[in-house]
Amino acid sequence: MVVRKFGVLSVGKIMGVVYALLGLILGIFTALFSIMGSAIGMMNSDSSALFGGLFVGVGSIIFLPLLYGIIGFIFGLISALLYNLVARFVGGIEIEVD
Repeated sequence: MVVRKFGVLSVGKIMGVVYALLGLILGIFTALFSIMGSAIGMMNSDSSALFGGLFVGVGSIIFLPLLYGIIGFIFGLISALLYNLVARFVGGIEIEVD
């Protein structure tokens, strides 16, 4: 079996969702570290540290999945287009299935 062509939009959608999930995971870790940092800042009597840490934490959970999803979608489209172009000249990827 040889894969000669990918559906460009389907690859873009899949890559967008996969990268959005990765962005969510990264956003959760960023939120945890920023909240821990703001807690340390509060121990040093810096009251503005709490607001900054919460702002960055909540923002990263919302912003990073959106950003990663959009970038994943765009690069999925580009990758599928390039694969389809190259596969015309050199052939597709061979897959052996049982």
